[in-house]
Amino acid sequence: MSKNDPYAALRIKEFNIFLLVRFALVFGWSMQFVVIEWQVYALTENPLALGIIGLCEFLPAFLLAPFAGHIVDKKEKRNLFTICIALFSLISFGLFWLTSEQIESSWETTSILYGIYTLVFFGGVLRAFFGPTIFSLIALIVPKKIYPNAATWSSSTWKGANVFGALCGGFLIAWIGVHYTLGVIFFLVMMAFVLVFRIGKKPILNKGSIESVTESLKAGIRFVFNDKVILGALTLDMIAVLFGGAVAIFAVFAKDILDAGPKGFGILNAALSSGSILTMLATTYIPITKNTGKKLLVSVFGFGFCMIIFGASKLMWLSVIALFFSGVFDGISMVVRQTILQLKTPDHMRGRVGAVNSMFVGSSNELGALESGIAARIFGAPLAVILGGTATLIIVSIIGLKNKPLRELDLRKDIAEHEREE
Repeated sequence: MSKNDPYAALRIKEFNIFLLVRFALVFGWSMQFVVIEWQVYALTENPLALGIIGLCEFLPAFLLAPFAGHIVDKKEKRNLFTICIALFSLISFGLFWLTSEQIESSWETTSILYGIYTLVFFGGVLRAFFGPTIFSLIALIVPKKIYPNAATWSSSTWKGANVFGALCGGFLIAWIGVHYTLGVIFFLVMMAFVLVFRIGKKPILNKGSIESVTESLKAGIRFVFNDKVILGALTLDMIAVLFGGAVAIFAVFAKDILDAGPKGFGILNAALSSGSILTMLATTYIPITKNTGKKLLVSVFGFGFCMIIFGASKLMWLSVIALFFSGVFDGISMVVRQTILQLKTPDHMRGRVGAVNSMFVGSSNELGALESGIAARIFGAPLAVILGGTATLIIVSIIGLKNKPLRELDLRKDIAEHEREE
């Protein structure tokens, strides 16, 4: 195998199956996010309601993440992944049922809205387990020396699913309506459930530990907070998503500012992700391991700058371009962060570190949705996005100046060490 083989991870059969499962799940989850955001805004015409969706998913995902990490480190990963997918299928079917003609004609709007919030809440519970399970499973499928390549393909798959999921979500709402779009999502989740059984069971690397739950949780959090590189990388991504992201209020821009309708809504979501996936695919050929820290800082700064342009734009074409380039910078940031985590996390702590990653980054998507909804309600959507992008630029500059280990990070040494070990 070539040392710089861009397809190294794809030569492993189980990893290909894993990518198919992840694509189906993220494609479905991305479509579901788009459909639910659109449906809730159509029911309420209140941007704050979009923020409440974020809160419903954030609270359980954030509060349960440390406990979920402990469970993941103790349990067999393939079976745990299977259980998560099965429960996700129940949530998808529940949303499909809630949007049926029978329910819409017999239930009050408030009852339907509360039903959606409840299912989103249980989705947040699952999110607490999905993140650390996937993070741990990748490391058990591929050898350490190709972690960077596997992280790149996994992240590209995630973003690719977001591209087509968001795009198809918007178009399917216009073509077949909310209810049948949610039926398509349920089918995708069931397809993932069937495919996951083609991945073999994996060894439990932390099986013999006698740590209590409290000690285990403290150890995972302490490891992250004691490593300035990991902590800095997670903080940067959290800040970008929390303050710089505007995905939760794209419906407001599409409907009220750009007058683009559901198709434009899908295009806005897809523009952000398409820049990311193209960049990630490029990194399979152009490694980002040299001057890694500087590239991470520049990418998050560029993301914030592009979001400012998007917030100020009143033109559809300019908004799409701004989102595309924000996706380019986001793609670099994601690949760098995932590579850092995979290379610097001990095998027996992957579940807990993945859980902390979910707390920082995954949950910040939902908290960012709440922040965006509240800010849009107070300041209006355009000013809310501009202020968030500006806050991102300021915080990234401070972290770049204060965190020297992250600023000077170069991952080529870490990769060389893993190659010597194997």
